[in-house]
Amino acid sequence: MPLWSHLKIRNVLAAAVIAIAALPVTPSWSMAAPKEKFTVDLAGEPSSLDPQRNWNPDSYDVYRNIFDNLVTRDDDGKIAPQVATSWKQLSPTEMRFSLRQDIKFQDGTPLTADDVVFSVKRIIDRKFASPQLSQFNQITDAKATDDHTVVLTTAVPYPVLLAQLVKLSIVPKHVVEKVGNEAFDLHPIGSGPYKFVSWKRGVSVTLERNDSYWGKKGPFKTVVFRVVPESSTRVADLEAGTADLVVSLDSDQAAALKSAASAQPLSVLSERLSFLSFNTRKPPLNDKRVRQAIAYGIDREGIVQGILSGQGKVVNQIVAPVSFGWSKNIKPFTYDPAKAKALLAEVGKPAKTPLELATAPVFDQRVVQALQQMLTQIGLNVKIQMSDISTYLKVAQGPKDTQPMLSFLRWSCACQDADGIMYPLLDSQSSWSRYDNKQVDDLLDTGRSTLDKQKRLDAYEKVSKIVRDDVPLLPLYEDATIYGASKSLEWKPTANESLFLNRMSWKGDH
Repeated sequence: MPLWSHLKIRNVLAAAVIAIAALPVTPSWSMAAPKEKFTVDLAGEPSSLDPQRNWNPDSYDVYRNIFDNLVTRDDDGKIAPQVATSWKQLSPTEMRFSLRQDIKFQDGTPLTADDVVFSVKRIIDRKFASPQLSQFNQITDAKATDDHTVVLTTAVPYPVLLAQLVKLSIVPKHVVEKVGNEAFDLHPIGSGPYKFVSWKRGVSVTLERNDSYWGKKGPFKTVVFRVVPESSTRVADLEAGTADLVVSLDSDQAAALKSAASAQPLSVLSERLSFLSFNTRKPPLNDKRVRQAIAYGIDREGIVQGILSGQGKVVNQIVAPVSFGWSKNIKPFTYDPAKAKALLAEVGKPAKTPLELATAPVFDQRVVQALQQMLTQIGLNVKIQMSDISTYLKVAQGPKDTQPMLSFLRWSCACQDADGIMYPLLDSQSSWSRYDNKQVDDLLDTGRSTLDKQKRLDAYEKVSKIVRDDVPLLPLYEDATIYGASKSLEWKPTANESLFLNRMSWKGDH
């Protein structure tokens, strides 16, 4: 090629470079101005937006951002200040909390000690019938000593108080008293980083950023939580860019997202446990041999490795290793279908009683179907009973004689303490419990009424050993909570599964 041709090409390229440099830069998406609207696909519709009237993930994911709690947990799981700046144990049964003085509710009214007292007394009022009552029922009184100081009194020394208070959302006394519980549920007002805008039943909940928030502001101007029951649809939304964050994915979907161009899987081994719950008050599950047969008949390791692709961890007690009260001394149930069949043979005809296995779409149905198959193979007559999550939860907490015979359940107290899962599931007076055992009740009372950590650990270990032998429920595995997210989202999921919008950011937006 002649020299002039090289020079001509060089000049053309140089001109092109100058021209390109003169053009406005169009940055990549991750470096562009942050998206104003953030879309989250939930697995189900919130059953309530009043933080004291319900306790399920879809509700919690939304209302947690509307309200502040008395205390919170940081990303490392440590209890940290929120509405309360500090606290002090005044006596074994009294704790004093000093409150921030710059917090305002989203209607502009200052948050004071009266609102904290009102919130505490509301949630412990048995007539109010909060499903969280068992987690707060050791609190007997709340008093404001001035506008920014509250003293809480417990019936006995209560070592779990701070761990439970991470879930105590502060509601505005003046609003709730004026409009009533039902109206407040439809239009909640809190002091959190996001404000309620609208709730389209069965479709979505919309929030907007609270620009007057006292703490770290949310990065998104508008957030829409959509109801998308089908996990495959949630994944499709994410890959199409119509959703920025989706919840409740399974291991196969997480694996597929690893090669996605614009999406990523985010997971964390959580404090949430998956387990089978038995109605021990009704035959044939009132026979310990049937419950033990079920325990021997389920290949839990096979479920974790074969279905969940290792996204989870088998547990031998109804408390996660990340929680206080876990013991390394609990003997596991081995998978032994021959022993399971032998136990059922001893029971005879009652073992053939039809058993309904209650579940809801939010749960991993691959696991539910595997459980049904395993129990059928050892000789039980098990049928899956599907219902929406609201119905499922209502029946699960219903009258003792109508509670399901078998239920696949996932539980997290978001408190990382054995009391938050053992007490509601095993204490005979709890609305969730299907078990009556005075020794267990006494041990659970000991665990939640002494400040001596070793005595607490000893009590919970004894409960775990009783549960291992008597099998009122069967721990299956510690859940890996799996999300799908835009690759441009920076966020670290936590073991207590709190979806804090103001702890997220777009990459490069710092």
